Amino acid sequence: MSKQANPVVNRRSYSSVLSQMSKDYMSVVGIILLAVIFSIGSYLKNGEQYFMTVNNWKNIMLQSSTVAIVALGQSIILLTGNFDLSLGRQVALTSAVGAILMKNVGMPPGQAIVLMFLLGILAGSLNGVMVAYIGIPAFIATLGTQYICYGVAKLLTQATPIPNMPEEIGWLGRGYLFDGALGKVIPICVILMLVLYIGAQFITSKTKVGRYVYAVGGSREAAFFSGINVKRYYFGTFVLAGILATFGGLILMSRLNSVAVTNGQNYEFDAVIGSIIGGISLAGGKGRVIGTMFGCIFLITLFNGFSQLGVDPFVQDVLKGVALVVAITLDVVRNRKRD
Repeated sequence: MSKQANPVVNRRSYSSVLSQMSKDYMSVVGIILLAVIFSIGSYLKNGEQYFMTVNNWKNIMLQSSTVAIVALGQSIILLTGNFDLSLGRQVALTSAVGAILMKNVGMPPGQAIVLMFLLGILAGSLNGVMVAYIGIPAFIATLGTQYICYGVAKLLTQATPIPNMPEEIGWLGRGYLFDGALGKVIPICVILMLVLYIGAQFITSKTKVGRYVYAVGGSREAAFFSGINVKRYYFGTFVLAGILATFGGLILMSRLNSVAVTNGQNYEFDAVIGSIIGGISLAGGKGRVIGTMFGCIFLITLFNGFSQLGVDPFVQDVLKGVALVVAITLDVVRNRKRD
């Protein structure tokens, strides 16, 4: 005799799945809503469609790729219950060093890039040692590293932009996967962003390392008594974030074809906002890293739309602060509901 499915149980399971999907992919829905709103607003303001065009969306994805790569490191740190305020300045420092080595010293791009990543590892290790092994709060430790990176970048460049990067690295930020009859279709930096996020999502959701990251963020004490080396995971996530910040800086310098101390400015805050909008919790141990990518695209889409509508840049800075407060408020509300 076959068992009949319980319709009440099925309805509950379906509703729980839909509820979880709405939490995980709220930013995707937000991107769609923004696209509709700004498309209508752009047409009404200009009498012509400027927002919903291939070139504009290509620009949105190009801007999103560098922010999202940096935000990936931030989101993994957030999963452990910490955060890093120095990532934007790490972008500036590593790209400045790379530009000086390639342009002023004449070092081959391959060697300069290796040194850039070693510097990113050093910056991440400095944060990791201070937070994991010395016990300095992440806010203080990474704020100090932020000023160190920014100050060194200004000293090295004398706050003067360095233009015209070598053509050998141009493909990273300005190259396209297809460039034929349909024109330049898919930016390579967007492909790199997707590959990184797919890999990170697999590692965090399907491997022991990923489970331990969530465990450390969920409860440091419980993770410690379960035999997890909490300090090692703290240290490792900061180092990984330093590597990703360097990679983001490399792509940014390639895309802009220049380096300045303003490269990566406010990326650390954009990364936090994008991560929270994407579902990562400030409390640690909750969220999916793939959501961070959509959260960053949402953020870039929002401010791209404001620019299309002619919103004053100073007002946009205010709105970015509002976005940060709203994102943290949503995170607090989500955590209360789960508790």
